Amino acid sequence: MAETPKVSLGRRVGRVSKFWARSLMVRAVFFTGVLTLVGSGLIAYFLVEQVTGGLYQERMDQVQAEAMAGLANERSSYDAIQISAPESVQVQANDIFEAQGGSSALHRHALLMPLEEADVLPVPVLRTSSDIEPDITSQELNEAIQVSQGDQVHWQPLAMEDQDGQTVPAVAFGINIQFPTGPPYGLFFIYDFSSVQENVNFVFQVFLIAVAVILVMNVLIAAWVSHSVVKPVSQAAEVSERIAEGQLDQRLAVVGEDEIARLGVSFNRMASTLQEQITQLANLSQMQQRFVSDVSHELRTPLTTVSMAASMLYESRDEFDPISQRSTELLHHQVERFQALLADLLEMSRFDAGAAELALSEVDLWALSEDVLTAAAPLAEQAGTDLHMVVLEGSGSFIAEVDRRRIDRILRNLVNNAIEHSEGQPVDLVLQSSDTAVAVAVRDYGVGMTPEQVAHVFDRFWRADPARARTTGGSGLGLSIATEDTRLHQGSLDAWGQSGQGSCFRLVLPRRQDTPYGASPMTLPPSYAVHQRNRISAEAELITGEVAYDRVSEQALYKKDGA
Repeated sequence: MAETPKVSLGRRVGRVSKFWARSLMVRAVFFTGVLTLVGSGLIAYFLVEQVTGGLYQERMDQVQAEAMAGLANERSSYDAIQISAPESVQVQANDIFEAQGGSSALHRHALLMPLEEADVLPVPVLRTSSDIEPDITSQELNEAIQVSQGDQVHWQPLAMEDQDGQTVPAVAFGINIQFPTGPPYGLFFIYDFSSVQENVNFVFQVFLIAVAVILVMNVLIAAWVSHSVVKPVSQAAEVSERIAEGQLDQRLAVVGEDEIARLGVSFNRMASTLQEQITQLANLSQMQQRFVSDVSHELRTPLTTVSMAASMLYESRDEFDPISQRSTELLHHQVERFQALLADLLEMSRFDAGAAELALSEVDLWALSEDVLTAAAPLAEQAGTDLHMVVLEGSGSFIAEVDRRRIDRILRNLVNNAIEHSEGQPVDLVLQSSDTAVAVAVRDYGVGMTPEQVAHVFDRFWRADPARARTTGGSGLGLSIATEDTRLHQGSLDAWGQSGQGSCFRLVLPRRQDTPYGASPMTLPPSYAVHQRNRISAEAELITGEVAYDRVSEQALYKKDGA
């Protein structure tokens, strides 16, 4: 049985990051919880510090007062011992130590021990609790008591173990005791602060519980508030997406009279207005498309008749006088331009109506490009322009699944436009392919374009310079039709240009219509060396397919006398 692949850490982080970015309620609840935790923690810390300090200070004041009085009283009792016999000193010291008691209400322990080592001790170590060891006090405290004079009392905080073996805080107060014989002794009162620590722990637990309760309460409140606000927004987003998909009758359910309700009313009003405007625009667009289509179809019959008459006159122009001959030539060419414009309008109406379809087949774009250049060679000779084909290194096959007629129309339009704007400079058709796409670029070195002109070059009926004479006629729809043809192929058509340095149009097509390409195999503009150019001429044997002159730009190839 195959093992289930483990989800990588990066993918998990990506999912969490995506969920975090898409959920407003999660972010609101998270930040509310963090801020509540930080704020409550700071307040709890401050209060615990204050309560702890107060409890310890209060107990410290009590034990200090008691220790001062008790140690002074005990010192007086020990100073009254005048007998030098060791046995008597020990007996009296034991009586005095036992008389002061083992502990008090303040959990006091007593310890009497020598501060120096000696061979003979008049009094052994005395203590009121087995939990008190002689080494419980520090060496610094012992030395300070040893050199002290009179009733001077020294104290020091320390840690001690209780009966359960747990370390609890304590404070030791000590005073110097001198017997008639032997080394100096230290009398210590050790006060256990375990009860204070228990109170502090209790207060701390109470504050922790309070912080947890406040945190949970604030998170629940934030979740409820966020849900109340986000839910209508989410519904608005869903309705907006359905409206964007074309369901213009979708509306929000409005409940109440608050701000969210007013937002819903405004959204519904906006949606209704958009529906009315979009419906009006759709009707106008349909009327426009129907008008263009009807007019184009209605014009085809009289235009065909006029074209036949103009063709007959054009064929007989040699029998006319010069003025009539020139008029006949002008009539013939303008009728041809009119036919091309009518064909373009019909094509655009099919694009607008969504009726354009692809007739896909396996096409070698290298051979097709060579056909296009060969067919455009006469026009290039008239313009004094050299045509070249460049195949970039690293390319493989140039076969792609395309509609041959539409791609042929795109390339012819790009090549003829480049010849027209090249001003006698060379025009290069560059090819490069990858595993998923084939790119064809048409590069000229003529007048070029500015960035503003590049932004509008694919607009319908747009010209960079309307006043400039055109040698190939044209309707202003060629690049718009090329853009629509490219869109049908799920490809891209991009433009580049700089004034005085020429322009470049790049066509990128996927090899298969069911396999989108990731990136273009060619930069814009492409980079290549001069020696990579292969000049194309108008030799008939280079044409590998039938040439259909369906654009007015090709009609210019048959003009005579510069008409």
